Amino acid sequence: MASAVLPSGSQCAAAAAVAATAAPPPGLRLRLLLLLLSAAALIPTGDGQNLFTKDVTVIEGEVATISCQVNKSDDSVIQLLNPNRQTIYFRDFRPLKDSRFQLLNFSSSELKVSLTNVSISDEGRYFCQLYTDPPQESYTTITVLVPPRNLMIDIQKDTAVEGEEIEVNCTAMASKPATTIRWFKGNTELKGKSEVEEWSDMYTVTSQLMLKVHKEDDGVPVICQVEHPAVTGNLQTQRYLEVQYKPQVHIQMTYPLQGLTREGDALELTCEAIGKPQPVMVTWVRVDDEMPQHAVLSGPNLFINNLNKTDNGTYRCEASNTVGKAHSDYMLYVYDPPTTIPPPTTTTTTTTTTILTIITDTTATTEPAVHGLTQLPNSAEELDSEDLSDSRAGEEGSIRAVDHAVIGGVVAVVVFAMLCLLIILGRYFARHKGTYFTHEAKGADDAADADTAIINAEGGQNNSEEKKEYFI
Repeated sequence: MASAVLPSGSQCAAAAAVAATAAPPPGLRLRLLLLLLSAAALIPTGDGQNLFTKDVTVIEGEVATISCQVNKSDDSVIQLLNPNRQTIYFRDFRPLKDSRFQLLNFSSSELKVSLTNVSISDEGRYFCQLYTDPPQESYTTITVLVPPRNLMIDIQKDTAVEGEEIEVNCTAMASKPATTIRWFKGNTELKGKSEVEEWSDMYTVTSQLMLKVHKEDDGVPVICQVEHPAVTGNLQTQRYLEVQYKPQVHIQMTYPLQGLTREGDALELTCEAIGKPQPVMVTWVRVDDEMPQHAVLSGPNLFINNLNKTDNGTYRCEASNTVGKAHSDYMLYVYDPPTTIPPPTTTTTTTTTTILTIITDTTATTEPAVHGLTQLPNSAEELDSEDLSDSRAGEEGSIRAVDHAVIGGVVAVVVFAMLCLLIILGRYFARHKGTYFTHEAKGADDAADADTAIINAEGGQNNSEEKKEYFI
């Protein structure tokens, strides 16, 4: 059992101070004095006892819990005091009239008290005292966190123009401790510059962001996000950017669908212009020349009927708004219409038939040439049809059409030259025939006169029906 000693003068003074601070009614005061006298009658020594506490951090308006704990307790008196050294609890009795303090647990080893609706004025050191010899004292610190009272974001200009640099400010007021402000543009984090002002243990933070805007930033949110130990989750505010930009112009070919422009066809172009504010004027011009007289303009549409080579050139669509103007060009090149080689004429057919009648030995040579000539128009039509169906752009289709036309022309010239050569040779052989020898002429060179030559002829008159001709 712990040894007892008489109470010291300081301990008695402390007991009297408890009674004085409480200022209870007369009945309660008598009870308190009797309690103090009984407690002071035997004060155990502090050998082996240990008093300890824990610091408390609490958000303003919430509940703080203060605990005074004793190891190896021997029923010594435990007392809790506020930062002003006023007794909050003496054992299980509350002398202080602040009803926010409530007893949660009292035993020989612990005094546990709660403080509700904590405010910034409650912050400070709270003392736990253990009446031993010598007395022990330990303190716990209550830290009160205050989230930002107000979070505001301000943009220098409500409407900005592309390429312009604007200033954005975000302010977090009356917090404890000072807040940390982060900036985001959409999902991209940006870096700002912060300034901290302190007033009566409270902090106001202002962060400044300099932002150069582009047309892609129109409608994108600028986010001011606060990080603070008293804030759970994301505390943020945002403003949407409004950026004006000059028009973006694009020319779309509506007709012809295959994209190849030929003589006699129609052309229809549509000008698409997007800007903020929306372009109020969209015009068509022909660069370095006047617009064709047969061209029709209807708002953003340009229509040219019955194209010809004189329509070649650059056509420009211009659009403008209050920010500026922009344009887009379309280069028109009109290609030749589809070409086909006509079938052989009647005159050519007659000439060919005559050659076949006179020169019977060259029929096999002449027929392939005539066949090639009669098939050439069909091949040209197939080449031109294939060129039209497979063309993806005007220039590519034109090059292919020109190549086929050149090849067809060369073939036609070669065939025509061969026909002319055959005609000349046929006429030549028809006029120059060879020398003929008959049986009657045999032996004439050895006869003295004509009568003798006739008599010496082989076979006589009986073989006159068997005359043969030899072509040399």
